[in-house]
Amino acid sequence: MSFPSMRACLLACLACVPLAGCSGIGAFDALVAKDDGAAVAARNAHYMPGPRGGIDLYRPAVAPAAPLPVIVFFYGGSWNSGSKADYSFAGHALAAQGFLVAIPDYRLVPEVRFPGFLEDGAAAVRWVRTNAPRYGGDPDRIVLAGHSAGAYNATMLSVDPQWLGPDRAAVKGFAGIAGPYDFLPLDTRVTKETFGQAPDLEATQPVRFASADDPPALLMAAQKDDLVFASNSVAMAMALSQAGVAVETRVYPGVGHVGIMAAMSTLFRGRAPVVADLADFAHKAAGAKPKSSSMR
Repeated sequence: MSFPSMRACLLACLACVPLAGCSGIGAFDALVAKDDGAAVAARNAHYMPGPRGGIDLYRPAVAPAAPLPVIVFFYGGSWNSGSKADYSFAGHALAAQGFLVAIPDYRLVPEVRFPGFLEDGAAAVRWVRTNAPRYGGDPDRIVLAGHSAGAYNATMLSVDPQWLGPDRAAVKGFAGIAGPYDFLPLDTRVTKETFGQAPDLEATQPVRFASADDPPALLMAAQKDDLVFASNSVAMAMALSQAGVAVETRVYPGVGHVGIMAAMSTLFRGRAPVVADLADFAHKAAGAKPKSSSMR
């Protein structure tokens, strides 16, 4: 297979487009080269009972001299699909930038609906706080991040204090990649199945919780995203800014909902500086010196 054909196949795999030889994001993760300078710290450690209660951790290949800032990354999948096993490319990418990275699974629709996946995300963050020192991480310097539905999860855990309680003080920032933050009325099958049973729909919207005590935010959107419109990030950024929260926004031209995530891989990183921007933000938010990088 030629290099351009492989690139097309890998993008199609990430988009779950049925092409011969491709089988979704798992195939993408299996085929794409991972960042040097990162290593797996743990596979399928369990933060809660059950088949969806596992968490994978990644760290720099060279042991740090001081505790590392931590990124907890939540993958997307419309709250009804996804596996941590398919996101090692993201774990390696961020760990190579000087972080302990945790990627948890969480329960999905229809096993749970709102707020079950947020309860799982909160349990994962609490587990990371307890166990980060075992893997070289600082439990008091955590940045939450995610893509798509995972960006929603990361944002809700950051701005709605009911989920993390006192552990929210350890969250020094949050970063959303192509996240839905302001999507009422519910007008798609996915959102109706996920949130339709909530007694208070307003309480499902991250934009409603923006307040002065929220941590700093980085909101990244794809200009060509026709699944989660960039207007979600604009609305969330405006709400945070009006509340007095430091917020950075990035809208990347030429990429869509899939492409912005693909840009975290080594193969497609030139399409948008997602890894560099997220790493720079997370280092600043966590109070650490950014690692020198040539990823821009």
